[in-house]
Amino acid sequence: MIHPATVHFAMVLPVVASVFGLIYLFTKSEIFSKITSATFVVAAIATGVVWYTGSQAGPEVYKYLSDAGQATLLAHKKLGLYLAIAMAIIALIKVIGCRIHNYAIQAISVILVIGVMATTLYQGKMGGKIAYNYGMPFKAYMIIDSLNEANSAADEEEDADAQVEIYQDAIDDITSLSDDVDVILGNPKPVDDEAEEE
Repeated sequence: MIHPATVHFAMVLPVVASVFGLIYLFTKSEIFSKITSATFVVAAIATGVVWYTGSQAGPEVYKYLSDAGQATLLAHKKLGLYLAIAMAIIALIKVIGCRIHNYAIQAISVILVIGVMATTLYQGKMGGKIAYNYGMPFKAYMIIDSLNEANSAADEEEDADAQVEIYQDAIDDITSLSDDVDVILGNPKPVDDEAEEE
């Protein structure tokens, strides 16, 4: 899955394009007009590539997500497409404005790219929520590894009490690591049903 590796470009390039665009608005320099146009085009290409890699990665993780995660993933994909289209149109507007030396057209494109930048940051937050709050694939791997290790150790033991203790230790390790991950990610603490009943 190359989407996680490419997504940072789509996050950073609209920010860079916005900064260069603002410099151009204040300086009205022809060199910054050209630099900004090139940056817009590169940002548009990056946004399109990231949308494509995301559309390839989405089906791979969709089935592992909760209902809320699946709904968020579909919204994330749709917003990604809108951002790719918007960035391509804005880049085209900017290049046309640069070619005909029209400050007003270029100023409009800079204002629009700032809007895309803000939306892209929101899109990144949504993607992080999908990966870390809904999917948590690393938790699944952690659980599988812990249980496989416990199973191997239990196979070597003949005493039933020792086997139970091995599995209990594995469950404790999984719970502890899971709690640590939840704290790092800011996930809400799971409610203990037994404690709630008391």
